[in-house]
Amino acid sequence: MQRARQGVGVSGSDVDPDRSPGETGCALCCKPFLWLCSFFCLLCFWPCQIHLIREYERAVIFRIGRLIGAKGPGLILVMPCIDRIVLTDLRTVSLTVLQQEGITKDNVTVRVDAVIFYYVADPVKAVVAVENAALATNLLAQTTLRSVLGQSELDEILAHRDTINAKLRAVLDEESERWGVRVTAVEVKELLIPQSMVRAMAAQGEAERNRRARVISADAELQASTRLREAADILESAPGATQLRFLQTLAQVGQEQNTTH
Repeated sequence: MQRARQGVGVSGSDVDPDRSPGETGCALCCKPFLWLCSFFCLLCFWPCQIHLIREYERAVIFRIGRLIGAKGPGLILVMPCIDRIVLTDLRTVSLTVLQQEGITKDNVTVRVDAVIFYYVADPVKAVVAVENAALATNLLAQTTLRSVLGQSELDEILAHRDTINAKLRAVLDEESERWGVRVTAVEVKELLIPQSMVRAMAAQGEAERNRRARVISADAELQASTRLREAADILESAPGATQLRFLQTLAQVGQEQNTTH
């Protein structure tokens, strides 16, 4: 019995002399907790995907069909099969409006094309409120261009193009704000009118120039006659002045070396 007890006894080499019994128990208790935390973090973040969103982009996220919001720029975590991302570009876009034919207020048929500059101010509205923000803005610009042409006369379109551009921008900006788009500028590029109207405008311009020339000539004759009348009144009031004027005229004739026969 004593030999059996001696065989079962623990040798001094199996026990670490520097480790206290309290430290050994604490390590045994914390180890399962650390494993549980690691497993929980792996379970939470393993299904997620990391997406990089640029500075000029925003990611509109839908989770199981419900809108979460717009995120970015930077790194975002997305859960596959649950979240859906729609990227929206926030940079300014230049859009060419196709040539539109309309009738002005004074019944002249014209063709006008334009270019508009816009950007997405609210990415959530640009995704949720409209199916295609770029297409909607383009169609709205076409109809607005025809409408503004019908409210303006040809002379106003030709002479006050800045006013037409400002009116177009105000209407487009007000309407497109509903789907998160801001229009910054609208410029009318080219204005085409019929050839018959071009010839009529050329004839009108020529007639206007002739009228101005005749008016200027008549004003010159009026001023000359007024001066001559004033001179005649002065000569009539002073007989000596008439004689001096006669002598001055003879001197001028002599200087030109004219002879009388």
